Amino acid sequence: MSSKRPLSNPSAHSSSIVEEKKNKKLKGLELAIPNSEGIVVKENYPKIQSVEIQSIKDDPSKIEAMTVQELRTTLRNVGIPAKGRKSDLVAALKHFVVKNLDGQGSQQAEEHISSIFTENISLQNKAGNVPDETINTVSEVSSFKQIKRRVKQFPAKDETVKVDAEIITTKEKLSTKTAEVSVTIPQAEPWTILAHKKPQKCWIPYNPRTMRPPPLAEDAKFVKLMSWNVNGLKALLKSEGFSAVELAQRENFDVLCFQETKLQEKDVESIKQCLIDGYENSFWTCSHSKLGYSGTAIVSRIKPLSVSYGLGIPDHDSEGRLVTAEFDSFYLINAYVPNSGDGLKRLSYRVTQWDSSLSNYMKELEKSKPVILTGDLNCAHQEIDIYNPAGNRRSAGFTDEERQSFGTNLLSRGFVDTFRKQHPNVVGYTYWGYRHGARKTNKGWRLDYFLVSESIADKVHDSYIVPDVAGSDHCPIGLILKV
Repeated sequence: MSSKRPLSNPSAHSSSIVEEKKNKKLKGLELAIPNSEGIVVKENYPKIQSVEIQSIKDDPSKIEAMTVQELRTTLRNVGIPAKGRKSDLVAALKHFVVKNLDGQGSQQAEEHISSIFTENISLQNKAGNVPDETINTVSEVSSFKQIKRRVKQFPAKDETVKVDAEIITTKEKLSTKTAEVSVTIPQAEPWTILAHKKPQKCWIPYNPRTMRPPPLAEDAKFVKLMSWNVNGLKALLKSEGFSAVELAQRENFDVLCFQETKLQEKDVESIKQCLIDGYENSFWTCSHSKLGYSGTAIVSRIKPLSVSYGLGIPDHDSEGRLVTAEFDSFYLINAYVPNSGDGLKRLSYRVTQWDSSLSNYMKELEKSKPVILTGDLNCAHQEIDIYNPAGNRRSAGFTDEERQSFGTNLLSRGFVDTFRKQHPNVVGYTYWGYRHGARKTNKGWRLDYFLVSESIADKVHDSYIVPDVAGSDHCPIGLILKV
């Protein structure tokens, strides 16, 4: 909230009347920092006559005796931001007086006070402008909200952000007159920041370094599956980012499912040759109705018993959206569910035709063995699965219709969201839009899933996200299943 500068000519009667009317509407400069219990600390500054600059010049020692309100009012009258603690305000005014006596004006003083304030409250990030939003971290402080101002950037390096408030309540319920809150923002791992517009107190950010279980014993029998929407496989292979080959070397998966390969059938053979050594079994389906669009694939070092493509329904099978591989103890379905599109033009098709057809297909397969569904399902099911729920109520992937259909056609029919079962209160995203550097500030969606039949849900050792792998607007996800 910005303040209005008081009129500087108290001798003029008409000016006084105007000023009085304005100040009735003026609520003052407000510093608001909600604590974990919703208490908001406010500082309201009523109208205070500024101390004459000339008298300060004649006797600079008067500055120390001025009240905070007098300091703020005087600084505003000379066009300097009145921000910070009393010591900051005193330093700024002294600097102004010295510079003004030397004939250098108020610009230098403004820069000086800005630098002082920046030292106390600084949020900088190379990603660009970030609006006024809530930032939450797992620390001794249960919640922290930025000052009501537009934050320009996060720290370029790991930095500590400090904020003064009259009352700050921590998990230990400590209250102090001037408490200092320190929030460390690790730029290298932005997913460890609890970024959410409306977080619940019990929510915490996903950190794979601390939340993944220990590896299974060497003699344990298990299969490791991974899924990744690559948003164009040819582009990924040409990029200098993290590649599928490096992913195989690091994760040592058994099966990798791709979505949105954007390949044409003529590209498949050349892609196979340069993909991953040791994974001799690969199965690809491409869009026929729109070339260079959609497309899915399964790459495996385990030879499946059988492979099929699509749902067996011509209306759904022209875009290369689904591959099914049968293994000894389960069916694996790799799906790229249709996006409802700009203006939600495919929403009706999605929720009334595709979702129910997929659900029926899965239940039919389940009659013979358990089913695993993975891929980009294009739905953030709950508010915990999206950074800005309120702002996306009519956005594709978070409409009420899509979320209800996800629950009705998948979860209510006996398929378990393995990540949410393992991490009921964890905020973990798998997709970040390219706009506004969303990945660097962890403003994402969870659109990628491993759903499994209830009969094998307890055999899941780990359902995890790999947020550090770039190269796409999605990151890979993984599932370790004991067999």
